[in-house]
Amino acid sequence: MKTVRKFLRNGLGVIGAVIILVLILVAIFAPQIAPFDPNAQDYNKVMMQPDGEHLFGTDDLGRDIFSRVVYGARISIQAALISVGIAMLIGVPIGLLSGYYRGFWDEWVVMRSVDAMQAFPFLILALAISAVLGSGFGNAMLAIGIGFAPAFIRITRGQVLSLRNMEYIQAARSVGVKDARIIFRHILPNALNPIVIQATLAMASGIIAEASLSYLGLGVQPPTPSWGSMLNQAQTLMSVAPYATFYPGIAIFLVVLGFNLLGDGLQQVLDPRSRK
Repeated sequence: MKTVRKFLRNGLGVIGAVIILVLILVAIFAPQIAPFDPNAQDYNKVMMQPDGEHLFGTDDLGRDIFSRVVYGARISIQAALISVGIAMLIGVPIGLLSGYYRGFWDEWVVMRSVDAMQAFPFLILALAISAVLGSGFGNAMLAIGIGFAPAFIRITRGQVLSLRNMEYIQAARSVGVKDARIIFRHILPNALNPIVIQATLAMASGIIAEASLSYLGLGVQPPTPSWGSMLNQAQTLMSVAPYATFYPGIAIFLVVLGFNLLGDGLQQVLDPRSRK
């Protein structure tokens, strides 16, 4: 409760949490919120300006942009959760084992591989992996997850290195507690705070990466509504229908802002160096 109260005193963190909560609710209740089928085409209403019937206007195929933005929230929340989930499933176990056992595997295999992957900008790495795997939402999530994994390996390993020689860990070893129990029952719970913070911040990057890959045609494929693919389809309409790019763009901005504010708020609450 003390942690919750401290978080609630962080105004920007609360704003971020509210934005993410709204995103989740929009994604869950998209069929009830959206007034039209997001893929329904009406050639009698092509490129209509925003009005009372079509709040965000329509695109070049007569599809309701508001409905597509609402359904696009589902893709964004999936992108955030799935890509970061994949990264954690890869990175956290490797970081735990590498930091605990050290040796040749840690110094010359794991860390050199991490250094090599982090030498590339994240989006370029995800783009290269996605190009190899092929287009599609699943492959895009796998590419983004692999791109995120080195950060989780490094953070988890650093936490393990700081905890592995603590007195309570040495005491557990001295009474014959098995390594697996020490790692997953004693070290991992005490290493979770920075991992959670990193996961929250990575979700913002995951949404941007998914939108970027979809914009380039390597992510979600039409006609499934994705904010990135909507920007791609509307880029040629900017001079005549700027609203077609404004609304998906502002949606990406707000959600990424929400995750960043939430991550900063959690960091101030969970990071011992931020505690007063």
